[in-house]
Amino acid sequence: MSQITKRALEDSLKHLLLQKPLPKITIQDITDDCGISRMTFYYHFKDIYDLVEWSCEEDAQRVLGENRHYDSWEEGLLDIFKAVRENKPFILNVYHSVSREQIEVYLYQLTYQLMIDVVEEKAVGLQVAPENKTFIADFYKYALVGLMLDWIKKDMKEEPQDLVNRLAILVHGNIVAALKHYDTR
Repeated sequence: MSQITKRALEDSLKHLLLQKPLPKITIQDITDDCGISRMTFYYHFKDIYDLVEWSCEEDAQRVLGENRHYDSWEEGLLDIFKAVRENKPFILNVYHSVSREQIEVYLYQLTYQLMIDVVEEKAVGLQVAPENKTFIADFYKYALVGLMLDWIKKDMKEEPQDLVNRLAILVHGNIVAALKHYDTR
């Protein structure tokens, strides 16, 4: 029941974001739209930004699914772009509000999980220190999120598939090469 209520609150927030910017939405607006009491809202979330953060984390888990492998990282990244575009009003509204950092954190979490899974997979059989694996995943995370934030800032006009295809040309083979540079065998 708890997850159902949280999802209903998320749906209400996303519905309201089609009508007005995030800073103008109140908890009362959300609870009225959702048909629940303010007390129920506070049972699940401490404030609207907590709801935004939860929504981002839930979307992240749903989006990545099984595309966390070297052979499918491009599909995982494409799924991230598609999810961002599908939630365009939510993303743009949060991005252009005071909580822009939450969108960045959301994208960093999504992208890091994708990249660390790929790095770990390709590091099998190599002796690479954990901090170097993290460094490689972070490097790609920052590059990918930077690209995505620029795409968001430009109103998501470019096709995600085109971006991912261009990026794949740059990245192809570089993760493995980086891991070999850090291999201590």
